[in-house]
Amino acid sequence: MTTKTAIPSDRPRCPWARNELALLYHDQEWGVPVHDDHRLFEFLVLEGAQAGLSWDTILRKRENYRKAFALFDPKLVARFDQRKIGQLLEDAGIVRNRLKIVSAVQNAQALLKVADEFGSFDRYLWQFVGGKPRLNAWKASRQVPARTPQSDTMSKDLGSRGFKFVGSTICYAFMQAVGMVNDHLISCFRYRLKS
Repeated sequence: MTTKTAIPSDRPRCPWARNELALLYHDQEWGVPVHDDHRLFEFLVLEGAQAGLSWDTILRKRENYRKAFALFDPKLVARFDQRKIGQLLEDAGIVRNRLKIVSAVQNAQALLKVADEFGSFDRYLWQFVGGKPRLNAWKASRQVPARTPQSDTMSKDLGSRGFKFVGSTICYAFMQAVGMVNDHLISCFRYRLKS
């Protein structure tokens, strides 16, 4: 969860972090390894919701998402019924796209099966990068890929397990967000930080 703090303006950062919410997210969360199943589910839902929209839009709606999706407790979200989905479609605080909302419920159900099989969603996901973050060394934003062989593999496997909105590009953005890959530019002050 992001906290309100003063944002030093003199630090070199990745160029996409341009406003207060994005700066806080960049400085405190993006690329930090996540191993908590609820947080991983949160990022999976948010990355799916972002498809076709800007990340800034999702960051502005993030607190509303937390309320609407039971603090991203997959056990609770997995039980959302048609009535609850109907309520979410009326919630202006989130992206009111039926496919994205239904996919969040389906993904919660699929996540619970995966966690049961592997011991945790975390253990399952991190196998795609060999259990540790991949440290890239990009000098410019244009070098950062939109997808990789690892995100292709993750996407295919998630899809085979019933997950939705998990194309390779979404998976790679997810991997960046949860620290499975470090795609901070080498000039960014966050590049070498571990947390």
